[in-house]
Amino acid sequence: MRIILALAICLMTMPFVGTANAEFRVGGYYKNFSTVFNSPLPDAPIAGVVVNRLRLNLSYAPADSLSFAFAYDFAPRIQDPLFFSQPLIAVGTASSRYRVTDLDSPIYPSEDDPVGSVGVYHNFDRASVQFSTDFADFSVGRDAIAWGSARIINPTDVIAPYTYDQLDTEDRVGVDAIRVRIPVGVLGELDTGYIFGNDFNFGKSAVFLRSQLNAAETDFSVLLLEFQKNLLVGLDITRGIGGAGSWLEMAYVFAKPFDNQPNASDNYLRASVGLDYSFGGETYAFIEYHFSGAGATEPENFFTNLDQPAYTNGGVYLLGVHYLAPGFTHQLTPLISFSEQMLFNLSDPSTFIAPQIAYNVAEDIHLSVGGFISIGKRPKNGEASEFRSEFGSYPNLFFSSFRVYF
Repeated sequence: MRIILALAICLMTMPFVGTANAEFRVGGYYKNFSTVFNSPLPDAPIAGVVVNRLRLNLSYAPADSLSFAFAYDFAPRIQDPLFFSQPLIAVGTASSRYRVTDLDSPIYPSEDDPVGSVGVYHNFDRASVQFSTDFADFSVGRDAIAWGSARIINPTDVIAPYTYDQLDTEDRVGVDAIRVRIPVGVLGELDTGYIFGNDFNFGKSAVFLRSQLNAAETDFSVLLLEFQKNLLVGLDITRGIGGAGSWLEMAYVFAKPFDNQPNASDNYLRASVGLDYSFGGETYAFIEYHFSGAGATEPENFFTNLDQPAYTNGGVYLLGVHYLAPGFTHQLTPLISFSEQMLFNLSDPSTFIAPQIAYNVAEDIHLSVGGFISIGKRPKNGEASEFRSEFGSYPNLFFSSFRVYF
């Protein structure tokens, strides 16, 4: 956000500031992801990426009712030159469409520099002011906004969603927004805001109104979201069933309903429903079914379907219709855990399997190794656009991760 706007908000909030000791915090982390990609195409070489990510988090709270937050990512990479011209899968510092303006990234190479194997990226990911009154909590600036209770695929999360094979999902990508949260009753809340697009362009922005309440030991959330001239109506329900947790998250999107001649065939429904359970504190398991009305049932239609609004600005990335996603985590020792997730396209059929072993080396030092293994029919005639299954067209991905927090 603009510096002048932030300063103006600070001045506006001063009358609401209470007395408290000022608190200043500095933290962050260093992460290393070493990744190897094995393409499903027969003649494609094995490609690799090494990402080093340093994140600095700053927060300052001069009073109980006022705080500031800043975060900056610096990410040098060593990578195959092809990733400078093709989207990088799974790793790196992500960017968002919902920002008024942004830093140029990569820093190196620039457009005039020759492409080699070194890239330097960065991301100014947080710059926000939060202040509270007796009536509501306010946030202005660049911060994270996400919704949804589903474990794998969130139909209502279209602002800055992560894909299934994203390795680093610890910090949601920041967006530029004004947000107001109003408590309603003991467990209820009314959440509304405006999310700015590039250069304050309304057609690239979003506005939302979300309510949350608890009744009959069940949490309900209703979302109304206008994003890039599309309209989303969402519902999220969670509750306990015996010792298990359950969720139903769904969203119906009206594609460009305010156009002179909207195309009703572009409208689509997405829904995720699932259960999870913890067995004795050592094993956690879940299963989730996802329906995507934006997808295609036949693999030969996957590629031609990508020009639909669901894929161009709706945050949808899965190509099929019916999915099943089971998974579990088991604590092998107090410091070592093993997890396994699977994502099945039930129509192909094809599968994406994600095993991982994590080792807590010390209190703030973590090491993990794993992969995303694709199973399914490979592309026809060695052509990337000739789908015969969804996940059979994905590359195999193997990674190691080293994280240090401070």
